[in-house]
Amino acid sequence: MLKADVLVVGGGPAGRSLAAETAERGLRTLLVDPTPDAPWRVTYGCWVRELPVALPPSAVAAVVRGRAIALSPHDLGWDYAVLDVAGLRAHLDSRLERSGATVLAGRAVDVVAPGTVALADGSRIEAGIVVDAGGRRQPLRSASTRRRPAAEQTAYGVVVDESQAAALVAAGTALFMDWRRDHGEEGWPTFLYAVPLGGGSVLLEETSLARRPGLPLPVLQRRLFARLAHHGIAPQSTAPVERVVFPVDSPLHRTPGVLGFGAAAPLVHPASGFNLAATLGLAPAVADAVASHLAAGPEAALAAADATIWPRA
Repeated sequence: MLKADVLVVGGGPAGRSLAAETAERGLRTLLVDPTPDAPWRVTYGCWVRELPVALPPSAVAAVVRGRAIALSPHDLGWDYAVLDVAGLRAHLDSRLERSGATVLAGRAVDVVAPGTVALADGSRIEAGIVVDAGGRRQPLRSASTRRRPAAEQTAYGVVVDESQAAALVAAGTALFMDWRRDHGEEGWPTFLYAVPLGGGSVLLEETSLARRPGLPLPVLQRRLFARLAHHGIAPQSTAPVERVVFPVDSPLHRTPGVLGFGAAAPLVHPASGFNLAATLGLAPAVADAVASHLAAGPEAALAAADATIWPRA
């Protein structure tokens, strides 16, 4: 049986950031993910004022002024950062390597006893602290937890050259939300999210903010291309696309003896869907709580880490 001080399940930004932080504090840290080397195919953004100070410039693709359009345009007054996904991944991977954290390919399936996690291949890992950072699926969530159908944010996007996107979003700006019905459809409201990705590319994405159940992707795809046609934009058939589906009202992670972190906590903002800035910002404080209380026992460390994520007023 493998043993560690901290077992982190999930190799996304949440899992990688927390695993690096705990390992840097001298804790034996094991990160488990089914496909730890798989690329990330999502777009991350946040307000600049929420960016962690330690994040290097290589992890930021663009910083732009945020705008929104309802009945008329509005300058939101805050700069918006679009992260460079490859740069963020490289930064977190280098921290994992330097810290001495161990990365293991495997799929965690159950908590069989306090501090003991079973993997799909039949092996088990024992750890002082178990962290579920497996995203919206919460892979270590107790099977007895009842869940109603989730309210979801869904989106369908296409990546185009900034010269094509200029009809909707000027260089150096981001169209955070465009609620105009340029897609020509009645019914559930959706908006266009248009942000630069760096390197002369722009993501144009039709988004349903929150709906139970989520608005189907084919509806969003149809609306997106109708909206773009309205503005004279015709993406190439080979243009990269992005598909987004995630819950915005996941329940608190209540599996006994397990700390939920990142989207699994859940740290997803129920109005915007944001969670990355909060997750990266909390990782050092959560690692501090674990490192300073683990000697007193797993329960003390878990309670301290949970109180860091969800402070009681």
